[in-house]
Amino acid sequence: MISLAISPCPNDTHVFDAIIHNRIDLEGLKFGYQLHDVETLNKMALAGGIDMIKVSFFTYLLVQQNFILLDSGSAMGYGNGPLLISRKDYTLEDLPRLTVAIPGRYTTAHMLFRIAAPDVKKKEFMMFSDIEDAVLSGKVDAGVIIHENRFTYEQKGLKKILDLGKYWEELTGSPIPLGGILARKGLGYNIINKLNRIMFRSVENSFKHPEVALPFVRAHAQEMDEEVMKKHIRLYVNENTLSLGTGGKVALAKLQRIAREKGLLNTGHGTRDTGRGTRDTGRGTGDV
Repeated sequence: MISLAISPCPNDTHVFDAIIHNRIDLEGLKFGYQLHDVETLNKMALAGGIDMIKVSFFTYLLVQQNFILLDSGSAMGYGNGPLLISRKDYTLEDLPRLTVAIPGRYTTAHMLFRIAAPDVKKKEFMMFSDIEDAVLSGKVDAGVIIHENRFTYEQKGLKKILDLGKYWEELTGSPIPLGGILARKGLGYNIINKLNRIMFRSVENSFKHPEVALPFVRAHAQEMDEEVMKKHIRLYVNENTLSLGTGGKVALAKLQRIAREKGLLNTGHGTRDTGRGTRDTGRGTGDV
């Protein structure tokens, strides 16, 4: 039995539906799956023990000695990165004096924010879906939002300070690597090669038969509006999900190089921030 852990976000349930519901050739493997928010998944990967797991690419950089990245299943692309938003007309120059909500300590969103705004010391780590309300209520001054919130923040009167995805694209010329599917090295190459083929088939099936996965996606999208759910899938499931390709591998190499240059991989698995006033609410995040 392969232990599988993914997020309940529409892009994950969409591309994993064929595996979970035995719609494709699983090459004799059986899967036992569990659903968690991605920050919980990141911490599970850091702890080890899971066979196959979706994580933020920042977390992958911290655990790659124990896991192999599968070629299919990644969330990567253009125009789908995290956004830094606020209620007031703040600028980048204002950030060092502000308190900023972050959707998870081990997320790629946090890593990108640290690269773009290294002088921010006051951070609140919270569930991605709570960030808009935290900004609106004044609990925090600004927040980094991901996933479906990018479709709703303007309707709530919030304003964009910085598009972190666009920032990354301008910095590197590459798609933004958000999250990927890992397999535990201890499984051995025979099983890992099977998982690579199975993951490709599952993503391919999601492209060919998108309507088949909708009941599973709806069941775990909770209160998400269906049109937002479909936009979510279209935004995060693309050609890089089917295969990383050369462009995806180059983007990931750039992420690792910049993270190393900025010293982001030398902080005890990212658990120690240099700033004071950083607090973790112990809650999770979406899929970045």
